[in-house]
Order: sequence, then C-alpha cells, then structure tokens
Amino acid sequence: MKKLAVLLSLTAMPLSAAYANINSKEVEAAQIAWGNGIVSIGKAKDPREAAIEHIDQFYGFDTGMVLFKPTLASADQFRGTKKEALSYFIGQDMAEDNGFALAPYVSVRWENEGIITDGDSALAMGNYYFTDKQGNETKVEYSFGYVKDENGDLKINLHHSSIPYAVN
Repeated sequence: MKKLAVLLSLTAMPLSAAYANINSKEVEAAQIAWGNGIVSIGKAKDPREAAIEHIDQFYGFDTGMVLFKPTLASADQFRGTKKEALSYFIGQDMAEDNGFALAPYVSVRWENEGIITDGDSALAMGNYYFTDKQGNETKVEYSFGYVKDENGDLKINLHHSSIPYAVN
C-alpha cells in the first residue's frame, strides 16, 4: 500500500525543470559560465566570497555527493566537501593548496571531445585551456558530470581534471 501511495504522489507531481532532460547546449553554456567564474575569482576584491558563490552556483554539494578531483591535487586528491573545494580554489585549509583560481586567469577555453546526455544527467570530456595574464595557456584534461537541481540549474556532480601525461 505504501508503494502505491508513493507512486500516486509521484504521478500527481508536475514535471519540474529539475527533472527535464539536459541538452548539449545547456552543458556548453554551463562550461562557459564556470570558466568565467574562475576568471572572476582571480579578479575579485574578496576572492573567498567569489569562490563561495562559484561553488554554490556550479557544484551540487547542497543536493548530493560531488566527486571532485582537481588538477593540482596530489596529497589530498579528492575534495568531497564545499570546504575542501574552497581550499582548492583559494588556498586555505590544505597544505598543498595555493589557490588555483587566484592565478589570475584571463580566460578559460573549452574543447569538448564529446558530451553525452542521458535524460536528467550529462557527461562531458575534453580539454580546457587556462590563459594567464601573459597569454600563456595551460592545457588541462577534464571530465565533468552534470545534474539539474530543483530550480532546473545544472550542477556539477563529477569534476575530474589533470595535466596531460608527458613522457619523461
């Protein structure tokens, strides 16, 4: 009986934006906005506040698990909390963190190898390039996973990035 009540309550609910399908254009827009957010952190008068806003806007820590493996992390490879993500972006709590987003960067350019959409989730993989004030680009490999929150906004639930392999 309990299962029937749950089923009936689900069918009576309107399809919200949170459960609408994700498309490639939404992913591409989220990528551009994420890159602009990284640039903004480096320019901000209060980088800590800018980084908190960035994490809240783009990551799904408030809605569930986030698998976050940032590029320049080796001792503390995985950052499963907002506090750990904040440390990575602005350098505060973890010894190896120097504040990745404080570089500052002037742009972030994306080259998707591909985007897979699967209903209410999406995966993207490719390279992104961080350009510093001198015009130097740093190439980074990435895989990002996306879901929608209750407002229909894309949130990152998987972030893995690394420097490309180099033969010694």
